[in-house]
Amino acid sequence: MKPDAGEEGFTLLELIISLGLFALIAVAGLALLESVMGVQARTEGRLDRTATLQRAMFVIQSDLDQIARGEVSGGGAGISFTRVAAGMGGAPVPLRYDAAGGALVRSAPQPQLLLDGVGGVRWRFLDGQSWIDRWPPAAERKEEWPRAVQVEMQVTGARGPQGMLRRVVALPVRPEGDAP
Repeated sequence: MKPDAGEEGFTLLELIISLGLFALIAVAGLALLESVMGVQARTEGRLDRTATLQRAMFVIQSDLDQIARGEVSGGGAGISFTRVAAGMGGAPVPLRYDAAGGALVRSAPQPQLLLDGVGGVRWRFLDGQSWIDRWPPAAERKEEWPRAVQVEMQVTGARGPQGMLRRVVALPVRPEGDAP
């Protein structure tokens, strides 16, 4: 049997319904794509922030690992010491770390922004078996080094990890007869 003329193809109602379904599927697909792109952007921001935090902690660790002759002094939001000029063959370099204006600044001798989004920094020093907040603990111990240095940073900001970071670095034994 052959269909009567005019009964072939789709009706207008069928076409409208199918176009509506395709439109709904397209809108859902775009919403899903937008959501995935947003998650990706936030993840990249957090990964960038994490890399910045790791880099800052590496610089602090490296500087303290290469401490050289001279005095170590500090407390609260700042510390100063002298480190070896690695790879340069030059004289030891005086360093200073300070927290100011929501940032950790490394001065060697020019100021360098090491990390932003810092709510606070606290340096502590291992004297024998106990941690103290200032070094040197007394004027007559000015030439001594602590056994270890601890830095605690309160990290703030909308992107990436937030909270407290802590790093403890054991200092090398001070060479005999090392005078500042």
